[in-house]
Amino acid sequence: MREFIVEADGGSRGNPGPAGYGAVVCDAATGQTLLEAAEYIGVATNNVAEYRGLLAGLRAAHTLDPAATVHVRMDSKLVIEQMSGRWKIKHPSMKPLATEARTVFPPDRVTYEWIPRAENKHADRLANEAMDAGARGEQWSPGDSVAELEAGPIATAAAAAGSSAAAAGTPAVVAAGHQDAPGTTTRGWTSAPDLGAPATLVL
Repeated sequence: MREFIVEADGGSRGNPGPAGYGAVVCDAATGQTLLEAAEYIGVATNNVAEYRGLLAGLRAAHTLDPAATVHVRMDSKLVIEQMSGRWKIKHPSMKPLATEARTVFPPDRVTYEWIPRAENKHADRLANEAMDAGARGEQWSPGDSVAELEAGPIATAAAAAGSSAAAAGTPAVVAAGHQDAPGTTTRGWTSAPDLGAPATLVL
């Protein structure tokens, strides 16, 4: 049985304020990034954005292989403890998101792990890219993403470049050699992506 690692994050600039999420699906055996997703979701709380990231990551993994097992890694203690069943979900805006997340895969095929924020850089960067795009009045475009450059040890292989979502309000997703998630478009790759001119850091 195939196993995926889903790393997800969400943020809100104001809490509540302009919010977005990011999620990445990796192959557990190789560490290769298989798919990225991100979306600006308007005004929301940080916790809602975290749940939206989890849901997007699970859905993305499901599009790759609905029979797989999934290990979710997030730096949100709240989401991890609630989805693991150790903490109750009391907030009305989070209950339906958690309920929906539990229906993507059978519960016995999903495990949850809290990780420090420093180990969740890939998803965090995606969430910030989505929020930055939203602040400009644009959609997040995977073709412009540099999130993988900050990926941790689990996501060390190169990801594909991609195109923006087909419709407003739909998360943009980039995949390598897989079918698109509903409502999205992707672009395949045959060589390393053009990352532009190298950055120079002066200390």
